[in-house]
Amino acid sequence: MKLRRKILLAIILLVFIPVIVMGAVSYYNFSSAMEKKSSNFYWISLLETDRKLKFALSEINSISNAAITQPAIQQALKNQGSGMTYDRKQEINNLLINHPMIASFSLYSKTDLVYQYNAPMSYSDMKRQVWFANMEKAEGRPIWSGPGENGSAEAGKPVMIHARVIKDYYSLEDIGYLVIYVKPDILDQVFWESATLKSGDILLVNQEGSIVFNKSGGHVGERVGFPFLAGGFHQNKDYYVDTYQHEKSLITFLPSHNEGWYLVAVTPLKLIRSESVSIRNIAVILVLFSLLSALWFDQFFIRRLVRSIISAVNGMKRVKQGIFTPIQAHVERFDETDLLIDGFNRMSGQIQELLQQVETEQTRKKEAEMQALVAQINPHFIYNSLESINSMAVLAGNRDISKMVVSLGKLLRISISENHELIALNMEFEHVRHYMNIQKYRFEDRFECEIALPEQLKPYMTQKLIVQPIVENALYHAIEPMEEKGLIRIEAKDAGGDIIIDVSDNGPGFDEDTLLHLGDEHPGGAKKYRDSGVGLKNVHERLRIRFGSPYGILICSSPGCGSVIRIRLPKIGP
Repeated sequence: MKLRRKILLAIILLVFIPVIVMGAVSYYNFSSAMEKKSSNFYWISLLETDRKLKFALSEINSISNAAITQPAIQQALKNQGSGMTYDRKQEINNLLINHPMIASFSLYSKTDLVYQYNAPMSYSDMKRQVWFANMEKAEGRPIWSGPGENGSAEAGKPVMIHARVIKDYYSLEDIGYLVIYVKPDILDQVFWESATLKSGDILLVNQEGSIVFNKSGGHVGERVGFPFLAGGFHQNKDYYVDTYQHEKSLITFLPSHNEGWYLVAVTPLKLIRSESVSIRNIAVILVLFSLLSALWFDQFFIRRLVRSIISAVNGMKRVKQGIFTPIQAHVERFDETDLLIDGFNRMSGQIQELLQQVETEQTRKKEAEMQALVAQINPHFIYNSLESINSMAVLAGNRDISKMVVSLGKLLRISISENHELIALNMEFEHVRHYMNIQKYRFEDRFECEIALPEQLKPYMTQKLIVQPIVENALYHAIEPMEEKGLIRIEAKDAGGDIIIDVSDNGPGFDEDTLLHLGDEHPGGAKKYRDSGVGLKNVHERLRIRFGSPYGILICSSPGCGSVIRIRLPKIGP
């Protein structure tokens, strides 16, 4: 996958999708919270409505309870044949028509209508009412039938019906029935004070699903199919979302104190979720903004970044082919991409310069090799000449000249003819031995030389010509000024990962000031004094260049105590 697509995919995964998920989760959680909040609000409202309904119906129940035990009603039901006097009718009216909500009533015996007040319903009609069977099952307890279940709403004259069986005060035998017609205003007062949301409604339904009454006044007597009315309904919550009157609504229900009735609060779901519309709109705006930001970011940054990287990659391919063409920046913005292009152009320019330098050095190296091949003629001439001198010395019987010539030849062969910078430590010590043999003929018996090289250190490799300059320095600056016999000791030691070579003498030594000015040039002096310290400095610098700063020489000396020159080398296997 290309880099640009990877960055766009990362933006989608890290920004675009999280914004969508966050908006959806926020909208869902807020909507759920609003549903729960609305349900709690309606639950409290339904409890208060049921409490008021119970209080309103209890007033009628109390009037009925007091009236059916009075002698006027008891005797009127027991003595039907004697007829109803005007006084008794007035007495009965006073018992029942003393509440403003009671519109009329009917008093029935077990077989016929005994007395009625503004309620022309015959005994046979009464027995055909839907509430008659429930009244008899109640065995004297009052039962209520609302406008939507007793048929009065359909007839255009809604009324609440209070009905009960009347029992004999002494024997408790059934002696008749009392039916009280209550004005529906009693329900209007109860439901009017019920708290609802805008466009919400509170229903009073019975077990069969008929709407007994509702706050809005519509749909009374209609049947509804609420799930909680069915047998075996179980639900942890007292609210749910369902369709009511062809509109998805939040439905909260509460069983009423009056058995068989339920209080139901219905609120259109769109009304509740309208509170979360702002959350949804913000989420949509954020999604669109993140999408536009991603497109803008791709157009004005990712595209330019990828183009700069592609230019750098193509430039690297050209460099690989040996073409060092600078990359031209499309638009100068002075950011990291410009630094990348500028850095690449600088790097390619430096590589081109280095290649030119290497090419020049290779040309010079070939010329130097050619000169070295030509110069090899002189060492061979010297070797041949020394062989001739050696043969003449042997024929003349001068063994000292022969030994000196042989040592000189080997010395020259090691120092001139060896092509490698690193040689075995054994060969370096052999070079020093031949050098000391030659110097003994010059100094005669004025010094002794001791060389100690452990067998295990002989194969290790070392820089060529590092010991001989130190020994030469000791001869000229320590042994030559002495009147007594001198001693030079050369000893190699194993120091773990390093090798230490100590060159010590018993010469006069030198002070700190001489040590500090060692290697300085003095044009007016003799050559041997002019070269004082140059050999030491040369060896030290060559060791530092070859092996690094931990390696080199260490000088220890004091006047009258001789000198020790210590050489530190790394262990390098053959």
